[in-house]
Amino acid sequence: MRVVFMGTPDFSVPVLDALVEAGHEIAAVYCQPPRPAGRGKKDRPTPVHARAEALGLPVRHPVSLKSSEQQEAFAALNADVAVVAAYGLLLPQPILDAPANGCLNIHASLLPRWRGAAPIHRAIMSGDAETGICIMQMEAGLDTGPVLLRQATDIGPEETTAQLHDRLSQMGAELIVETLRRLPDLTPEPQPEDGVTYASKIDKAEAQVDWTRPAVEIDRQIRGLSPFPGAWTKIGGERVKLLASKHADGEGTPGMVLNGRLRVACGTGAVDLLRLQRAGKGAQDAETFLRGWTVAAGTCLSSE
Repeated sequence: MRVVFMGTPDFSVPVLDALVEAGHEIAAVYCQPPRPAGRGKKDRPTPVHARAEALGLPVRHPVSLKSSEQQEAFAALNADVAVVAAYGLLLPQPILDAPANGCLNIHASLLPRWRGAAPIHRAIMSGDAETGICIMQMEAGLDTGPVLLRQATDIGPEETTAQLHDRLSQMGAELIVETLRRLPDLTPEPQPEDGVTYASKIDKAEAQVDWTRPAVEIDRQIRGLSPFPGAWTKIGGERVKLLASKHADGEGTPGMVLNGRLRVACGTGAVDLLRLQRAGKGAQDAETFLRGWTVAAGTCLSSE
């Protein structure tokens, strides 16, 4: 099929690779424009932009698709279908209508649960037992379109957003290839009205750990916000990111370290901190972290 691919971050790269490997003709790749990054604040192409150029594919990165010029240029591609994976720009109705088979979105949740910007984070932070991928026929509403195919997967008890992100990215790549292969025979199923939830964008204010909360909630917060923005606490007055954890047995004053291996008491129960990152340093597992900084039992971690 003649495909327009629309995606921007790392999540989208395996999808583009899978479409190419499946033999589809990529008419153009749309992604967000390069933006300043790094110490020099030089414009850096997005992961999809870089991958598309490496594959020798034509790249377009308009700031908006609202102008008639952009819409006409898109329609002129005469695509059979557009595949959208974390593109990040609103698609006006003329864009949605231009491909012969419309625009198909790869969404990282089991719709209608977790429509919106941060479905992977929210699934972990809410303690969902499973999540998955939906291939959705796009329409004007926010992730409201009918679903062509879906695939579920369990969320591991110690899985972080980074780990689940990578698994779902690969699942999405495989499922969109299957969807395009079966497209003439698939019937889009409207989403049920019951069970709708919205995955609002992650706010950095959500990252501060309040040790008076139950351990199960803190564990989900740490795993759900890893690696970005990263849940944090203060140890000896220094802010430290907490990037992996697991629920553990233990009781004590909230925020108190209960042993020499970074088991920390919460409002109820405790968590083991498995991976941490000091400011300006790389992430380390707990054992390596403790070689460079002794955090003795009885130390109190601060929420402020």
